Amino acid sequence: MADFFFQPKRYLITSALPYANGPLHIGHLAGAYLASDAYTRYLRLMGKEVVHVCGSDEHGAAITIRARKEGVSPQEIVDRYHTLIKETFERLGVSFDIYHRTSAPIHHETSQEFFRNLYQKGEFVEQETMQYFDEEAGQFLADRYIMGTCPTCGNEEAYGDQCEKCGSTLSPEELINPRSTLTGSTPVLKPTKHWFLPLDKYAEWLKHWINTGELNGLQLHEPADWKNHVVGQCNSWLDAGLHPRSMTRDLDWGVDVPPEIPGAEGKKLYVWMDAPIGYVSATKAWAADHGKDWKIYWQDPETQLVHFIGKDNIVFHCLIFPAILNAHGDYVLPKNVPANQFMNLEGKKLSTSKGWAVWVHEYLDDFPGREDVLRYTIVKNMPEQRDSEFTWKSFQDANNNELVGNLANFINRVLVLTHKFYQGEVPAFDPDEGFTGAFDPDWPSYHDSEMLLMFDHLQEVSRALREFEFREALKRIMELSSMGNSILQYNEPWKTINDDPESVKVVINFSLQVVAALSVVVRPFLPFTSDKMRTMLNMEPIKESGELVRMLDDLAEGLPLLAAGHYVEKPEHLFTRIDDKVIQEQVDKLNQPETILTENEFSGEPVKENIDYDLFSKMDIRTGTILKAGYVPKADKLLELEVDLGFEKRTIVSGIAQHYKPEEIVGKAVLVLANLSPRKLRGIVSNGMILTAEDAEGNLVFVQPATAVSPGSTVK
Repeated sequence: MADFFFQPKRYLITSALPYANGPLHIGHLAGAYLASDAYTRYLRLMGKEVVHVCGSDEHGAAITIRARKEGVSPQEIVDRYHTLIKETFERLGVSFDIYHRTSAPIHHETSQEFFRNLYQKGEFVEQETMQYFDEEAGQFLADRYIMGTCPTCGNEEAYGDQCEKCGSTLSPEELINPRSTLTGSTPVLKPTKHWFLPLDKYAEWLKHWINTGELNGLQLHEPADWKNHVVGQCNSWLDAGLHPRSMTRDLDWGVDVPPEIPGAEGKKLYVWMDAPIGYVSATKAWAADHGKDWKIYWQDPETQLVHFIGKDNIVFHCLIFPAILNAHGDYVLPKNVPANQFMNLEGKKLSTSKGWAVWVHEYLDDFPGREDVLRYTIVKNMPEQRDSEFTWKSFQDANNNELVGNLANFINRVLVLTHKFYQGEVPAFDPDEGFTGAFDPDWPSYHDSEMLLMFDHLQEVSRALREFEFREALKRIMELSSMGNSILQYNEPWKTINDDPESVKVVINFSLQVVAALSVVVRPFLPFTSDKMRTMLNMEPIKESGELVRMLDDLAEGLPLLAAGHYVEKPEHLFTRIDDKVIQEQVDKLNQPETILTENEFSGEPVKENIDYDLFSKMDIRTGTILKAGYVPKADKLLELEVDLGFEKRTIVSGIAQHYKPEEIVGKAVLVLANLSPRKLRGIVSNGMILTAEDAEGNLVFVQPATAVSPGSTVK
């Protein structure tokens, strides 16, 4: 890595803004937040000036869709989840300098300033286009208000802005067989006016900047330091040709287009214009709170800007946002965008709609005091270059075999022996006294030699952290603990204390130096554990103000980290084993029926007005079996079903065509409202209604009997 990359005057670290429409799950942590936290803590330990910003993304269609489903205002949704997300980060020890929110006035002002700047410079193309409109809802369909088939992978549940299956960034007009997420109806095209950012105009310099790191004669980044999949995705977009992208939407929730601009009424900023500007507004808010000048973090070339994101946000952070920043003209561009790939769960893709997720706030409730176990397991399996997987078995193994069996075991053994042999004081030793070192049990080593080896090892940890190789850094930290365990095992001080007490002093002294080093270097990954270790070592708490660089300097000078005579406390449990029963409970929790969601994920529509029992008792609900199914011509939402009710077979027309394929549902057990008055739909007489439930994402799911019963059985 080039020297200039690590020698800026200051660092500005951003973490992707999570949508305030649901809680955090482990996929979020693996994507952006634990990596950014580790990198930020590392920079502070190296004595660097760094500001780490994040906040809730509170605009966009996802917010209003959830609000509509729950029958509440968008503000209620964002207030609820902003609070939950912020508290979850705090409980997990993620060390943002500020966790802001895009509903704040300063964000609206900052976003409007950006739009106004680009508008006045003539960077936008004002254009009337044909856009999809839901006639039933009376609303234009932007982004997640519209779904259809992905033109890239064929996923039938792709959104108007992105396919979550293949990760492709889309526009609504690219969808095949589009449908409204509000009503399920097929939208029509209607004219509307918007302001477009001509990305094609910026394509040449974006390609040059991405692939050379150079812009306007200045070397801004080193391309070799960027991840291959980040550069590859950018080039794929650039090679396919960039197109103008609308920076405004027809919505009633979001940042207003500056009102002085003609035609601004009823227009909001595109969420992917305002969301990354949230990094700027968060920095402004932090600077105001701390008496700082925010501009030096965004407009001084000596600031290094690093974006931590997931791979689904690469295009926005590497092409669209840099284009906006450069068009504005006053802002620095990112030095690196170390995007991670996706983390799967127990062999399947994480799915919030199906409840297939490990919610972080629930984990913290279920495993109090084990924050670092989750942090460790996720970093160990972090999807840095390719998709990875979290399993509860790997979580248990990481805790029991590595954190308990390696790290905690080593620290406990050293402190126990220190108290047993030396009443808790670091022993003085003869530097000429040899002992068995960590790397070759057949040859003697010396205290100075092992300290130099430890210094070299810690330098490699530092290098890995500096180069965003967090898995490698964590691996090397655990190797250092293993080295300490090896030295204890090779030398067996509990056996040799009487016959060779001078050698034991060297072994224990060096082992304590290793523990002291570990208390610093685990900090980026295991902050709670670091605090506990410093307490046991009777050392000052780590303030993240250059402790690592000072420790490396001391080691380079041959200075001890713990002086002879320093008193250490008796050990306490850093980690404890997790038994199979606890793990099975979590697996069982995952394997609940997929139609059941967490309370925080979906609270359902408001209850309708009360009815009396007599009215309810008139409903005749029967069990049935679907015998045949087929599409209704010229009706995107309807399937024609033949249902066996035991006493007769009926034709029922059901609005489930966008949720089930005919061949998927033949033979399925269903519940039927049997005494519903017949109704003609598209020329077909429907005699009954299939009962379904709607999940948080608007998917319809059959209501079925829990066990097999004969068709025609009465539901009571």
